[in-house]
Order: sequence, then structure tokens, then C-alpha cells
Amino acid sequence: MNIDNLYSKALNQEFLSVEEGLYLYENAPTADLMFIGNELRKKNQPDEKKGKVGWIIDRNVNITNVCIAQCEFCNFYRRPGDNDVYITTLDEYNEKIKVLKEKGGNQLLMQGGLHPKLDLKWYKQLFSDLKIQHPDIKLHALGPAEIHHIARISKTTYKDVLIQLTESGLDSLPGAGAEILDDRVRKTVSRGKCTAQQWLDVMREAHKLNIVTSATMMFGHIETNRERIEHFVKLREVQSEKPNSSDGFTTFIPWTFQDEGTELNLKSGIKNLTSGDEYIRMIAISRIMMPNIKNIQASWLTVGKQIGQISLHAGANDFGSIMIEENVVSVAGADYSFDAEEIQEAIIDAGFIPAFRNQAYEYFN
Repeated sequence: MNIDNLYSKALNQEFLSVEEGLYLYENAPTADLMFIGNELRKKNQPDEKKGKVGWIIDRNVNITNVCIAQCEFCNFYRRPGDNDVYITTLDEYNEKIKVLKEKGGNQLLMQGGLHPKLDLKWYKQLFSDLKIQHPDIKLHALGPAEIHHIARISKTTYKDVLIQLTESGLDSLPGAGAEILDDRVRKTVSRGKCTAQQWLDVMREAHKLNIVTSATMMFGHIETNRERIEHFVKLREVQSEKPNSSDGFTTFIPWTFQDEGTELNLKSGIKNLTSGDEYIRMIAISRIMMPNIKNIQASWLTVGKQIGQISLHAGANDFGSIMIEENVVSVAGADYSFDAEEIQEAIIDAGFIPAFRNQAYEYFN
């Protein structure tokens, strides 16, 4: 392949094939990928947003730690019947929301395990109760794996689950549980979760209903480079199918596998060997392969401040949340943290303008 021709296609925002993307990822110098990623970032931002990097204040609340998926990268889950299982109570939500509001935030990122007894009726009641007491709070909740699980145990469709949850207060759907969208990988790292196709189908239904969604990828474990590139193409295809009335995936967030104490590490010896250079290349190639997704978020939580800042020059235009509470990757070795002042300082130090936003990527400044 002619690498200069691939550069031209990428800069023109053409869809590269898996083979073309793989060739670029494995052969292009990091500086070239960064340049193209940065140029595409600027093309995706209108004039009034050029130079701005988004950030948000939210709180990650785990609905329950009970999960039958038993993912081999997760130290957080507990099996039904374990001594330390819990379901977060309404009083606990109220206390957490109080702290969130004191810090200037108004969004709950609500993640839960695949609890065998929490069905659609239960989640509808939870969301309704939260909205009655806190009508100004945005619920960025669940994810395709949970939607699939709820639909299965409630014996209904993805569409029905999404409609009823949005009527009860769901505001947006995170892209959690994507890991790598390849069933070879998923059968090892997340065998109890939905298949790649099911994950994508949930998002298709969400887009038809104009629900704000995001997409993720956890990499640096057993996946191949080709499977990473195929992941991008699958997301790109779903984004291309969205109705014109829908934003589809508002953002893409790649984050690295955190190995400390996980079954993948202890049983199989799999370690996260992702270097800073590799993460930056992934940011750039994700921007190149998915020109129809406007926002790319750097996962400072898993790679740290410096690599996160460099990622802003490689195609990322968002720094995510200060993460008032995070319980999953932190128990597997992620120990970076920011407060509101520090995250803004990091963005400014990288040469950009911090822009406070909501989940729909509407900037408030």
C-alpha cells in the first residue's frame, strides 16, 4: 500500500478499510498519525469550539456489585450470595447526589452489574424515584450489556426497555461493556455479557429513539491489532446508520486494561503492556477510522495526566470527568485523580481552553 495515499484519504475523511487502517496503525510514524488525528479533530469542531477541550463533573455510582457476567478483567463484581453484595439504596443515592451538587455537577453515571433479579420494573422505579427527588439530575445510566440483560430477564425487546427507561428518567446511555467488539475476545474476557452483535443492536435501537450514547473500547489484553481496527469499523457502521435526527455516538473513549489482581492476570498471566506511545497512536487511529464520530475522549484515569495531555494533540478533544467516585478500574490499578481546578489546569497546560459541558456535548462556556 502507498502510505501517502492513505494519508490523503484519511485527511479527506474517507472511510478506510480494515486493511488500510491496520497498515497505517502498524507502519505510520507516531508523529504522522498525530498530525492527521489533530487535523481531523479541528475539522470536526466548528469555529466557535476550536481550541476547546470538554470536561464534565459527574459521579459514578454503582447500582449493585452483584454480577453474573464474571468478566475476567473486573475485580469489582461479586457473585449472588457472596457476603459483601449490595444494592445502593435511595438514601445512599441522595447523599451521593448532595455531594455531587456541592461540587457543581448534575449527572450520575450509573453503572450496575448484571443482577439476576433486577428487572425492567425495578429499574423504572429506581429512575422514577431519583427524578422525583432530583428532577435536575441527568441519569447517564446502564449500557448495552445491561439493556440486553434487562430485556432478557424481563422477556421483552431492546426497544421496549429503552422506551420505558427513558419515560422513567433515563437521559443517556453510556457505551460500557464494549471491551473489544469481537466474540473471540469476548468469550474469554467477558463471556457472560452480550455478544458484539447484541451490543451494537442495542445502540442501533437507542439511536432510532434519539437517545444520546457514547462508545468505548478496552484494549491492551488478548486482542489483536486487526480486532482493534475491526472494532472501529463496526462502530463507524452503526454511526452511519443512525437517523438524521440522532447524534448517535456523541463520543468515543478508548481506555487501557488495568490488570492488577484480575483473573486475566492471575490465571492467564495477561498484563497491560500498553505504552504511552501506543495509547497516543490508538487515539489518532480512532479519529482516522471513525471520522463520523465528532468527539474523542482521552482516558486520563487509566493513562495519566501527561499521556492524556499529549492525546489532545493526536485527535482527542475531551478530557472526560473529574470522576468524583470510581470503583471498577480503580481496584485494578488505576490511581490517577483530578479535581475541577486540576482538570482545567491540565487542559490549559496542554495548550487548550477548558469547556465545561454536559453529556450531549453542549458547552456552557
